[in-house]
Amino acid sequence: MTIGLLGFQTTIAAPVTLAGIGVHSGAPVSITFQPVEAGTGIVFSRQFADGTSAEYRAVSSQVGATDLCTVLGTSPSRWVATIEHVMAALYALGVDNVMVEVDGGEMPIMDGSSFAFIEAIEQAGIVNLSAKRRYIRVVKPVRIDSGASWSEFRPHDGTRFEVEIDFASPLIGRQSWKGELTAPRFKQELSRARTFGFMRDVERLWAAGYALGSSLENSVVISDDDSVVNVEGLRYTDEFVRHKTLDAVGDLALAGAQFIGCYRSYRGGHKMNANALKALLSDPTAYEIVEAPTSRVARLRAGDFVPVSVSEAAPSFA
Repeated sequence: MTIGLLGFQTTIAAPVTLAGIGVHSGAPVSITFQPVEAGTGIVFSRQFADGTSAEYRAVSSQVGATDLCTVLGTSPSRWVATIEHVMAALYALGVDNVMVEVDGGEMPIMDGSSFAFIEAIEQAGIVNLSAKRRYIRVVKPVRIDSGASWSEFRPHDGTRFEVEIDFASPLIGRQSWKGELTAPRFKQELSRARTFGFMRDVERLWAAGYALGSSLENSVVISDDDSVVNVEGLRYTDEFVRHKTLDAVGDLALAGAQFIGCYRSYRGGHKMNANALKALLSDPTAYEIVEAPTSRVARLRAGDFVPVSVSEAAPSFA
């Protein structure tokens, strides 16, 4: 089995801006993707009215809350929230380096999926840089359990996701999505899957200060009689598990590099994804940092990658 990954780092060719509202704050927000040099990684920069900013590298060590979304930073007055849909788009399209400037506390929710971010990145264009890209290759299984839920990484010759959900709701029930992750497959099968929620939870979330920007324009809403409220219905018959897979792609992008392996989860979510990634990265015997040989940049097998010493690689993934 092969993986279609290039051997060099990338960035976007030109700046591009999107605007919308935050799904939790309900406040208007705009973001701008800016090209940056090789080795920068993905960096979120929250811009404040006084001209100052707070910057966070999109890596596991910077993750704060993971209750309803994935957050970088720990201070509500300075953090950047709901980054998972943006990260999923950047990861799936293979963008290694970009500055994401945001003038609010969370990413715009757009239509509740990653599709608008995919379109924006494709509009800007993606360019190769001269530096080699590094990957995290899983070399032994790592698993975490939490009650009936579990997540694990396993060695695999490619980048694969196997996500299964199991809801008491008859409308959702037990669904699974399994597949190799490629840019075309993400765009076609996952990128348009929207976030979802139950009508019965709305008042509780509002009282807690969440979902203030949620609407039928950016969320699939399930009524008390277990039907889809949205007039247009579902975009995929199994849109729920596809969105959970989209979230997992975005959460695992916080490894700080593309990974070579298989990620499996059952009844997971942002917290399980974050904890599984931390478990992998905290065990240096479970993975290795590798580079693709520059002589072959079309389609590579996992065995073609060249190991990089941990001491040399560590700063890129801190």
